[in-house]
Amino acid sequence: MDILELTIKELIKSKAKTSADLAQIKRKAAKKYKIAFPSNVDLLKAYHKLLKKKRIKKSKKIENLLRTRPIRSLSGIVNISVLTKPYPCPGKCLYCPTEKGIPKSYVSGEPAVERAKRLNYNPYLQAKRRIEMLESESHPTDKIELRIVGGTWSYYPKKYQTWFIKRCFDAGNQKSGKNFEGTQRINEKAKHRIVGLSIETRPDFITEKEIKRLRSLGVTMVELGVQSIYDDVLELNKRGHGVKSTILATKLLKDAGFKVLYQMMPNLPASNLKKDKKMFEEIFENSSFQPDLLKIYPTAIVKNTLLYKWWKAGKYKPYTDNQLINLVKSIKKMVPYYVRIQRITRDIPSKEILAGPAKISNLRQILAEKMVKENWQCKCIRCREVKEKLIQKLKLFRQDYEASGGKEVFLSFEDKNRTKLYSLLRLRIPQYAENGSRYIIPVLRGAAIIREVHTYGQQLPLRREAIPEVSPQHKGLGKKLIKEAEKIAKNEFGLHPVKSVKGCAAKPQFNGVNKIAVISGIGVRNYFRKLGYMLEDTYMVKKI
Repeated sequence: MDILELTIKELIKSKAKTSADLAQIKRKAAKKYKIAFPSNVDLLKAYHKLLKKKRIKKSKKIENLLRTRPIRSLSGIVNISVLTKPYPCPGKCLYCPTEKGIPKSYVSGEPAVERAKRLNYNPYLQAKRRIEMLESESHPTDKIELRIVGGTWSYYPKKYQTWFIKRCFDAGNQKSGKNFEGTQRINEKAKHRIVGLSIETRPDFITEKEIKRLRSLGVTMVELGVQSIYDDVLELNKRGHGVKSTILATKLLKDAGFKVLYQMMPNLPASNLKKDKKMFEEIFENSSFQPDLLKIYPTAIVKNTLLYKWWKAGKYKPYTDNQLINLVKSIKKMVPYYVRIQRITRDIPSKEILAGPAKISNLRQILAEKMVKENWQCKCIRCREVKEKLIQKLKLFRQDYEASGGKEVFLSFEDKNRTKLYSLLRLRIPQYAENGSRYIIPVLRGAAIIREVHTYGQQLPLRREAIPEVSPQHKGLGKKLIKEAEKIAKNEFGLHPVKSVKGCAAKPQFNGVNKIAVISGIGVRNYFRKLGYMLEDTYMVKKI
């Protein structure tokens, strides 16, 4: 038995509970065996080796202590990004890099790109290897949010789209299904369930036909490359669409239940600091926008772009580091409670960025330090997720706001000061048109729509009981929010008689909602079945 395996044996015998206890045992092992301070990765390998040899029993305590990069499963799920093959893009954007053998807008050196290149862009192998990697680091992989990245998804051939997503599901199922629908059914009970599926596309590619297509594929969230909400900025940057496309796409997606993420680019040519700040104020305040999630991608100057030539010719000047930091700081100060800032910078390696503040790779960390030093708090969901700091007394919060012609009800379980978020639900009450023209998908007629239910904290395996001191998962928070949403939909927006005009013999009419429809991920369907919901036209539906 090697030294690392002996260290694992000693760790098992110990009563170590915290990272400090683990560090002490590592120091003792280093001193005793005259070795370098052992890493968690090496100790995990030794642990799995002993498990395979059946020399030790499986220990959740040890796995939790040795879990590397714990942040990866502290949001209640694990994210897996899978990159599509290079394919022509319809756009001619000023800032977008084009590199041979890589999907447009991506560059060599990005982690997802390098993984995809090694595996020849095979979706099955990409998903399979990521699952294996996460498991080797002791992360539960029962609940996966699958993110498909690379180029404009809606421009890819339909046959390729179906094959690509099926192979990702096959990786989660650990076997190949006979057809697409069968593969989805298998995933409802698979070991690795895909509970959310997102794609990237342009606003001008979102049509009623595309909405139906995305639902048939199991997509639950759409990342829109919005970049700017000002037509002059979009035009100069050769984006190929205007702000009306963004407004329409947002409405179509929300009325079908999708979560909507905006990718925004401050520091584009034709914009400035004042204009960029105003832009974010408007997307948070104007009901035509109101994204659920946000990615802030400061404009990066990279080779193989028209913007690079502009910069070289002195036609474009990027912000300074302090200007960008202060801009993003102002954005974080104004973000509503119901928005999650998913990312602040791209994964582009700093050596590939030739100038400008986009080279700051630790921007989120800088702002986190400023929050502490300057005593202010970002209200975005990511900054308030409970992670490992658990509080027993929770309060139910409700926030209503208008968005894209409908009403949004944001429900959440948080601590009394709203600094720690445990669980959330997004309920949409669409605006009902008398002629029914809004109903792209028939099952949504007369439905209030649950667009998201999410409980945060350390992800626990699906069949594992709740552990109060470890995670708020499996404690019924999601079920309580769903019941509250059902009550709101029924009591406040439910069916009620419409008074007939005096002397009119017309039949009685009704308006309002008579059911709840959930845009459920494939892997969450059984959860909703237990709550009385039934699958109907890709949605989980319950009469109220």
